[in-house]
Amino acid sequence: MPSVELRLPHHDYQVRIKPGALVQLGSWVREVAPHNRAALIVDRAVVRRHTSALQSLRDNGYDCAQIAIPPDETDLIDRHKNLDLSSWLYDKLLAHHLERHCPVICLGGGVTTDLGGFVAATYLRGVPFVPCPTTLLAMVDASVGGKVGVNLPQGKNLVGCFYQPHLVVIDTDTLSTLSKRQLRFGLAECVKHGMIRDAELFNWTEDNLDAILALDSAALVELVYRNVQIKAQVVMEDEKESGPRAHLNFGHTFAHAIEATAGSETSTAGSQHGEAVALGMIAATRLAVGQRHCAAEVLKRLIHLLKRIGLPTTAANLAPIPRLMETMRLDKKVAGGHIRLVLPHRLGEVSIVEDTPDRIIEAAWESLRQPV
Repeated sequence: MPSVELRLPHHDYQVRIKPGALVQLGSWVREVAPHNRAALIVDRAVVRRHTSALQSLRDNGYDCAQIAIPPDETDLIDRHKNLDLSSWLYDKLLAHHLERHCPVICLGGGVTTDLGGFVAATYLRGVPFVPCPTTLLAMVDASVGGKVGVNLPQGKNLVGCFYQPHLVVIDTDTLSTLSKRQLRFGLAECVKHGMIRDAELFNWTEDNLDAILALDSAALVELVYRNVQIKAQVVMEDEKESGPRAHLNFGHTFAHAIEATAGSETSTAGSQHGEAVALGMIAATRLAVGQRHCAAEVLKRLIHLLKRIGLPTTAANLAPIPRLMETMRLDKKVAGGHIRLVLPHRLGEVSIVEDTPDRIIEAAWESLRQPV
C-alpha cells in the first residue's frame, strides 16, 4: 500500500493510498484516535455510494454519528462552506457528546474536508481530524497539508487556520463514482504540481493521460501517490506558507477571482475550481512569457495538455476586468497592497513576483477572452 509520511515539527501523520481503503478506515482511525465515540461528516451526495466508511467505524467499536451536509464540489463558489454550516455542525457534535479526544472523520470532496477540518480545529479547541477525500481534487490538494477554512461573502477561505490531520485515508476506488468533469477538476491540480515542482510528473501525466481518463486503477494510484508526495514535500518545507508553500498558489490568484465573479450557471466555463485553476495557470504563464520569465514552449505544452484533459483554455464570459482586479486585491495572498503572483520560469520551477504592474495583469485577463 503506497503511503506518504508527513513529518512536521509538532506532528507526524501518514497519507494512506489504496483501492478499497474505506473498508479498513475504522481500524486505521483507532490506531491514531482511539475512543468510544466519533463523528462522520459526509457529503450528502456520497452517503449511499460509500457506506463502507460508516460500517467500518462501527465495526471497530465507534459509536459513530453520521452527519450529512449539502453536496460539495458541484455548487457554485462552494456556497455551503460557511460559518452558518459550521455552527450547525458544532450543534450536532455537542448533541452526540463528542469529547476532546473523539475523532471527526470527513468523507467527501474538498468542501467537506475544508469545512470539517475547520470544525475539528475549533470544536473544543481541537479534536482529532481524519479526512477521507472522495474526489481527485481533494485527494491531491485539499486533504493534505492542514489548510482548513470557510468562505465569507467577500471571498474564499477568508476564515481558517492550519490544522494538521491525524491521518489521511485515500480510497482511489471512489474516483470511479465521479463524473468526467469532476475528474478533470482534480487533474488541473496535478498539472499544477508538475508545473511548479516536478517536470517529470508533467511528462508522466502527458504520457499516461489516456490510462488516467480510462480510470485504470494502477495509473490512478500512481497519479495520486506522486501528487501527494509533492504536496507533502512542500508542506514539510513550509507548513504555514511563509515561503515555498505559496508556490502551490500558481494560477490560484486568477482562479479565485474567476470563481468569485462567476455567474449563476454551474456550466459556465471557469465557474468550478479546477476549471478556474486551468484558466488561472494559462493567464499566469502567458503573463510570464510576455515578461520573458518563461519560454513560449512551456505555455504551448500547458495549453495542449489542458485541452487533452478537457479543461477550458479560454473564457469569453469573464467578468469585467475592473471587477476581476478588485477581487484579486481581496485575496489572502496580497501583501502591502501588491498582488502577488506565482510565475513559471520553466517546467518544474516557479517564483513569487510582487511588482507586476496592473496593466500587465489586465492584459493577461484580456488574453483569456481570446481563442487559442
